[in-house]
Amino acid sequence: MCADFVNLTPENLANEHLCCIIRSKKAHPGVEAKRRWLAERLREGHVFRKLDEKATAFIEYAPLETAWTPITGDNYLYIYCLWVTGDCKGKGIGRSLMEYCLADARAQGKSGVCMLGAAKQKAWLSDQAFARRFGFETVDTTDDGYELLALSFDGSKPRFAPGAKRQQIDRPELTVYYDMQCPFILQKVEALRQYCEANAVPSDFILVDTLEKAKAMPCVFNNWAVFYKGQFQSVNLMDVGTLERLLKKSAN
Repeated sequence: MCADFVNLTPENLANEHLCCIIRSKKAHPGVEAKRRWLAERLREGHVFRKLDEKATAFIEYAPLETAWTPITGDNYLYIYCLWVTGDCKGKGIGRSLMEYCLADARAQGKSGVCMLGAAKQKAWLSDQAFARRFGFETVDTTDDGYELLALSFDGSKPRFAPGAKRQQIDRPELTVYYDMQCPFILQKVEALRQYCEANAVPSDFILVDTLEKAKAMPCVFNNWAVFYKGQFQSVNLMDVGTLERLLKKSAN
């Protein structure tokens, strides 16, 4: 296929759109929060590569050592997100983005590339069936069905950090861990916070704002994690309707 792509850099970050939420005039709080987060990450080797059009078609990855996820391993890249939607689908754009990441990993002498997956595809995780076409395979699992997928170049394998397999915490209230890696997060947090305050739902919203906190998470984490009654619920970003269903189900 023939397409033009652009990588975000400290020089163009302020002027390039971030794919997921595109605004031409009015600034979006979630996008600006993501932009500030990216400004710090780019200097660590974080890559955000996108189709050079006003479209949702991009891949985002980082060295595993500096990736905000509780996964351990030597010399890997970690894919946060590979997302292609709308008219861009079916044109080989996703393949081009994945191939770029894999070629970058090999050029850097990396041991491989990994990503978070699940036995059943989760809405806010990259398409694992697509990744498996490139040779990704399951190298670690949690008891509740999450998987670590990896494409190893040298036989080594990353692993979930020990704490990530706990999937439980010692607190009963609704607990949401989040960072600013995704531009949708800020609005989701604010909507849930307002709902909980209006309906007297005990809750705690915990900003994961350092690499150390991300690596020490008590659950799998790509940028978001929800607990209720001490049990891990999901990495899917939650809206008010989903929260209401969770509360109703737990009350029965």
